[in-house]
Order: sequence, then C-alpha cells, then structure tokens
Amino acid sequence: MKNVFITGAAGFIGFHMAKHLALRGDKVLGFDNFNSYYDTALKRERARELEKMGIYIIPGDIQNFSLLQQSIESHRTTHLLHLAAQAGVRHSLKAPRDYLQSNIDGFLNILEVCRLHPHIPLIYASSSSVYGLNQKIPFGIDDRTDRQASLYGVTKKTNELMAHSYHHLFGLSLTGLRFFTVYGPWGRPDMAYFSFAKNILNGDPIEIYNHGNMERDFTYIDDVVAGTAAALDLSHPFAIFNLGNNKPQTVIDLISCLEKELGCKAVKRFSPIQPGDVLSTYADIEESKKQLNFCPKVSLEEGIAHFARWFKEYHS
Repeated sequence: MKNVFITGAAGFIGFHMAKHLALRGDKVLGFDNFNSYYDTALKRERARELEKMGIYIIPGDIQNFSLLQQSIESHRTTHLLHLAAQAGVRHSLKAPRDYLQSNIDGFLNILEVCRLHPHIPLIYASSSSVYGLNQKIPFGIDDRTDRQASLYGVTKKTNELMAHSYHHLFGLSLTGLRFFTVYGPWGRPDMAYFSFAKNILNGDPIEIYNHGNMERDFTYIDDVVAGTAAALDLSHPFAIFNLGNNKPQTVIDLISCLEKELGCKAVKRFSPIQPGDVLSTYADIEESKKQLNFCPKVSLEEGIAHFARWFKEYHS
C-alpha cells in the first residue's frame, strides 16, 4: 500500500487517479485550489464523489509552500503525483502570468518539497504541447522540443528541464508524463469535445478551427489512468513517457462520434486556425509499452459513447 499525495485532485485526471488508486488499496490525500479557470461547480462535485469514497482534498495552492509541505508530511507521503497546473493553450494568450505562477513557481515548490524528502518519488504531468512545432510524426520522447507553439507548452517544457536539473543535482526520482488530448466522463469543459457536446445538444453552432483539417491523438481517461498508475509503481529514477492513443483522428471524426451518441446533428461553423494550435499530435508509445506495459484499449468511438452517456446524465 502506498500513501499517495495528489495535487490537482479535483481536476479531471486527478479525480480519476484518486478513485483508481483508492480502489486498489492505496491511501490517497488530495490537494487543490479549486480555481475558476472553468466552472468550480464541476470540481466541487468531483470532490464530493471522492469524499463518498473516503478521499479528502485539502483546499490549497501549490504556491503556498508551507501548507504544501505540511500537508505532504502529515500524510506520510510515499509517492507524490503532481497534476495541478494552469491548463489550456488559448488561455495562455490572455493570462500568461497565471501559467508562470502555477506551472513554474508552483512546480518549483513541488521540487523543493521533494528535495527535503528525497525518498518520495515524483510523477508529474507534462503535455504533448512540449512538441510544439515539431513536424516529425509520431512524436518520440527523444524528438526536438525547443520550438514551442504556445506559452503553455513553454511552461511544460520548463518543468521537464527543472526536473532534469533536480535529478542531476539531488538524485531525486522524477517521472514526466506527456499526456495527449485526454477525454472522457467528468472531463474539462474547456476541451473541444466537451464544449461541442454542450452546443450540439443546445442547438448552438460549434466552432471548427482550420476548417476541420486538424488531428489529435485522443486518449481515453481509463488508458491514461492505467499508464499513470504504472509510472507511479515503477518510480523510475528519471524518465519521460508519452501517454497517447497512438492513433490520431480528425476533429471531424470526433464530431461524427458525438453526433451519433448524442442523437443530434451539429451546426458547424468553420474558422481559420487559431494562434497556439498545431495541426496534428501523434504519440510514439514504444518506450511506454516497454517500461509501463502501456497499451491503449479504448477507441474514440467507444470513449465518446462513455462520455456521452455521462454528459447527458450529468447535465439532465
């Protein structure tokens, strides 16, 4: 049994990870600032679901070092899963300081706590956004990642560089996970599939950027949870892994799946590509297969069916 401390536990991936780890017998404590980047009601509802399982979330910000340290120590933490971050590519164009404060200053606090407790392995969320303007596909963990397309990507790449430095200097066990377009029940309202579903059911137009000529390596939440749990169990001295479906599909494919499962046709409005967007993401998962036994099982069609059932029930 592990004592796992999860930052961002009221977030989408954090919520699912907390449930999974608790169900397999680990002792889980959460930490979340419940910020208003998207509707806090959804975060509070996730927290209530976790409380039903005996999983509690400390209200707190990772920028508060003393509270963070005290919380981690009081839990007698054996493993630290850091998922708290300011997410969203487009929001980074409007509020860049939010990303520097949470994703860089906050991550420094996480590393400093680990420096004080070097026996605690850290598994942290990176992102496919670190590949930026890389045109080689699929994206491999050894590919060039120094040409970012967004400030969000910059902050996530900075996390990886900071982690490497702290591993080199202090011998900390640090594993970064590059998540690829994670979707599913209890997901983030700012993500395209979520906002598309809402607009389709309401009969409102959906905005399709680059006229639909974009691909994403859509990865279902259960597959991401399995890969993340495996990385936590492995607690590699220092590693970076891709967690993606290894099967990119177009935004039009996504919309078709939503239309089928929601029983409504989308009102489509096509627009040019937006600043910060990339044309395609595609994860090379060979290393994840070897070291984490990572094997995505859920297709986009199946995953969207699961999401649509939850979405209609939750919003009814």
